[in-house]
Amino acid sequence: MDEPSSWTFTGIALPDGRRRDLHVVDGLIAPEAGPGARVVDADGLLALPGLVDLHTHLREPGQTEAETIATGTAAAARGGYTATLAMANTSPVTDSGARVRALRELAAASGKHGPSTEVVAIGSVTRALAGEELADLDSMLAVGVRVFSDDGFSVPTAGLVRAAMEALLPFDAVLAEHCQDPTLAGSSACCHEGEVSRDLGLHGWPSIAESVVIARDVQVAGYLGARLHLCHVSTAEGVEVLRWAKARGIRVTAEVMPHHLLLSVDDLRQSFEGGAGDTTYKVNPPLRPADDVEAVRQALADGTIDAVATDHAPHRPSDKDKPFPEAKPGMVAVEQALSVVVETMVDQGRLSWAQVADRMSHTPARIGALRQQGRPLVVGEPANLVVVDPSARTVVDRDRSLSLARNNPYHGRSLPDPVVATFWRGRQTFTRG
Repeated sequence: MDEPSSWTFTGIALPDGRRRDLHVVDGLIAPEAGPGARVVDADGLLALPGLVDLHTHLREPGQTEAETIATGTAAAARGGYTATLAMANTSPVTDSGARVRALRELAAASGKHGPSTEVVAIGSVTRALAGEELADLDSMLAVGVRVFSDDGFSVPTAGLVRAAMEALLPFDAVLAEHCQDPTLAGSSACCHEGEVSRDLGLHGWPSIAESVVIARDVQVAGYLGARLHLCHVSTAEGVEVLRWAKARGIRVTAEVMPHHLLLSVDDLRQSFEGGAGDTTYKVNPPLRPADDVEAVRQALADGTIDAVATDHAPHRPSDKDKPFPEAKPGMVAVEQALSVVVETMVDQGRLSWAQVADRMSHTPARIGALRQQGRPLVVGEPANLVVVDPSARTVVDRDRSLSLARNNPYHGRSLPDPVVATFWRGRQTFTRG
């Protein structure tokens, strides 16, 4: 969108609670207002560094009926994000340097002014996500990729994990692992294994399917001195193994998803009352019991879990409008991620705003090796920021989403609505009203 290149937010609060005037001039945080600056009275508002999503499915190329780079990044900007790391499970898979370059070209050409956030390619670990041989890691490393994942699938063997980590280690690149062993559940697993799955007659994923992969991979990482990032940790068992690994100095980081902070398997059970179940609640890893929800909240609060990521997974209606076991797993997430963190962590006194900035901006940028993101809001730094109203709330309406998809698990729920405006490199990419 077109807007002034200079902005001044008077009396805005920073994450540490201090208030000052914040000036944006030509894409940078400036010491004073620029000529013709638009002045905004920011009393009651808060500035955070732009959020960074380590785990986004933008679906393009190949699946543009569900999402495009333009719509996915517009939705991300609506959620306060200035960078999205795009998972490799597109069509074709991002498994070579040439495909990384093609994705970057698509991103640059998306929308009227390009994407609404920085788009960063995640490369696949194995060729075509098949889990049989390593992808062309060297060519992707050569064009600057620093995060690799077969998300949607765990790397199937410790030997492949080791080979991948040995290739990434000289570049200090990170393997981001989908922690879910399919041999412990099978192809028809579709929810958490436990009382609810038995009552509903559904095939479940046991919690140990997550923790055994974490246990395997942290030991390989520890042996090599390599970096490992754990995607969507969702169980108390997984948190326990993660704590064990961190206590031993293993170079492991982890993320949690908004839906695992707020929703539980009880939401799934309720959706089956008088019906066939709401497939919006089908997600991998699945919604968990309350004890697991509490465990990941506590782990995020104490820093055992390092970051919040979204696993934004848009789908066409036809992919969700099926019997529960047959529907595709996944939820849209980027627009309400900060809302959920405010609801479950800030408003409950578990995280300060400075800690939100750490878990959703500074640390994800560090994990993803994004030098221009997650920076402090001080003079000379890039103007990547989100303006927040901590008191705003709304009832979520999926039909007002900027995403193409409507598989929103928060539809009809009252949640905080904190994002007032988002700026990426000084360009306003979202404004509310």
